[in-house]
Amino acid sequence: MARIAAVRGVLPPHRYPQAEITDAFARLCLPEGASRRLLDRFHAGARVDHRNLVLPLDDYAKLDGFGAANDVFIQASADLGAEAVGGALAEAGLEPRDVDMIMFTSVTGIAAPSVDARLVARLGLRPDVKRIPVFGLGCVAGAAGIARVYDYLRGWPEHVAVLLSVELCSLTLQPADTSTANLVASALFGDGAAAVVVCGADRTGPGPTVVATRSRLYPDTENVMGWAVGDRGFRVVLDQRVPEVVRTYLADDVAGFLAEHGLTPSEVTAWVCHPGGPKVLESVAEAMDLADDALELTWRSLAAHGNLSSSSVLHVLRDTLTQRRPPPGTPGLLIAMGPGFCAELVLLRW
Repeated sequence: MARIAAVRGVLPPHRYPQAEITDAFARLCLPEGASRRLLDRFHAGARVDHRNLVLPLDDYAKLDGFGAANDVFIQASADLGAEAVGGALAEAGLEPRDVDMIMFTSVTGIAAPSVDARLVARLGLRPDVKRIPVFGLGCVAGAAGIARVYDYLRGWPEHVAVLLSVELCSLTLQPADTSTANLVASALFGDGAAAVVVCGADRTGPGPTVVATRSRLYPDTENVMGWAVGDRGFRVVLDQRVPEVVRTYLADDVAGFLAEHGLTPSEVTAWVCHPGGPKVLESVAEAMDLADDALELTWRSLAAHGNLSSSSVLHVLRDTLTQRRPPPGTPGLLIAMGPGFCAELVLLRW
């Protein structure tokens, strides 16, 4: 088994209440004189109170295309990534030179050299560190990243691996796009980053262990979630069927996965769930018949920060470890879903 030695979540400095973001989005994206009724309804119903953004609100109107937004992504991702990885390593009692592999994931910008490469000299990582940049997993990548790091450490139990997620969702804003998908996305998504330090089985120490993982890709759902790439960059694809897919498949997947390890859902002491949005969270709780407070930390994260794509579930994991740590030795389940449409399950033991 691999051990999660530390989790560090970071946020960009510009923090705004939801109502202020709603007003700014209306000025930037709605035609002059257009009704705000639908926009206001989506933003009010998102259950988001505040969000952190990589730029001041007034600066988004100055971005003149995908190239300008992506330049901001590269610089800010390196800054936030350095803070997250450096903080996580310090918390784990490790030095940058101890890292044998770093995986970087994002779906809100692109860079070559990748962001992880830009952090090697900056953080003092070894020049022979193994690097795995990942693009395209979207919201599921926080859970999938832990799962793939776990797979790596099974082959290298003496190694230390780092997962870094940076998602700057606000940079994908599409001016003049009044589609339902864009209005919903504008109500939910925020900016943030997170780093997880994971140690192989040969390295002892405190922290929950990763016991097993499960990946699941659902049929005929390719168009449920993702990006349509155009002249102005990433245009969100977000279908109303997402909660229906969750209700149809997730409960059986979870029950079957746990059963393989001699467990039932009632024995799980902490559900670390990605905050996909109110309808998704309600579908998760309904499908698995969870107690009213089972997803409380996820709901809190959604309200405090919005949906941070792949970084969100890692923030919830951090909150679980620091605010409501489960009894030692008990099982936990980390869950995220994303484009594909897919789910990733990570069985933990606290």
